[in-house]
Amino acid sequence: MNVEVCYAETDRATRIDVVVEPGATVAAALAASGIVNRLALDPDRIGYAIFGRRAAADTTLHEGDRVEVLRPLVVDPKEARRRRVAKKRTSR
Repeated sequence: MNVEVCYAETDRATRIDVVVEPGATVAAALAASGIVNRLALDPDRIGYAIFGRRAAADTTLHEGDRVEVLRPLVVDPKEARRRRVAKKRTSR
């Protein structure tokens, strides 16, 4: 079964096509791709998604799935919005 494993940073993206056994999990696809070691990612700080929908490491994959390795958030989205609004208010 063919799946792809992807990881995106602000300046580059990595995509690796892997072949896994039918019924394989997200964890199996990550292991087959070697992306965690190749990019020196901290396995305790990453999350996973399949086509943009959150997934767990034990989620079963289907033919053609795209497993996305998610980075931890740098800033909470709500806090980032508050900062932008505050900045606009002070610049008026």
